[in-house]
Amino acid sequence: MPAALTLVGLGSNVKSAIGASPQRFAIAQTTTNFDVTYKTLFSLQPRTDLGEGIFRATITGESKDALYGLTNFESNTYGKLVEATDTTQKFQFNADPAAFGLKNQTMLGDVYFNADKNSPNKVFGTASDMATIDFANNTVMGGGEITLTGGAGIFENASGKITFTQQDKLDPTAPPGTPVVGEATLKFFVQTPKKVPEPTATTTLVGIGVIGTGLLLRRHRNKNTFG
Repeated sequence: MPAALTLVGLGSNVKSAIGASPQRFAIAQTTTNFDVTYKTLFSLQPRTDLGEGIFRATITGESKDALYGLTNFESNTYGKLVEATDTTQKFQFNADPAAFGLKNQTMLGDVYFNADKNSPNKVFGTASDMATIDFANNTVMGGGEITLTGGAGIFENASGKITFTQQDKLDPTAPPGTPVVGEATLKFFVQTPKKVPEPTATTTLVGIGVIGTGLLLRRHRNKNTFG
């Protein structure tokens, strides 16, 4: 009988706790890793107004079967010619103008999205990479890393990185300034925050109630066994 009364009291407390204490949540990290290969267009424009050997680079990409609807991207960076020979040019790229000592210039960046404006998923980042133009073989080879700075849809408040490699093919007959066609493989390592319920007073009381029920049933069995 005392045990039964205890359980009744616990039941009242549980109802009180449910009514008085809203559910609280902790923040956990969910990691999503996936690869996407994009068909790309690479544009490199000299910016002598910003300094000798300074460029603006833009890469756009498209993939029809990209996961999570990230079928398109646009990457914008500043570039600098850091090494040159008779047949090659090596460039460094960065979304941050301060990386090249540029002042009063806008921070650039990347966006990964779907061409359908109704698709909510997006990923944002800033790139740092290198590329080498080989005029003897008519190729552009590059790669680097994009630091994620946020997102939208299922990627809201995303962090992490994207690593990539890119291969382009120069067309020696194309007019100057024509975008170079290529292909880039991107490896996404994305972390997004996720709400996880925290233990509450209600959880504790329910646990105690289960223990009390077990003790009551055990006493009842013992009584029947031993008379």
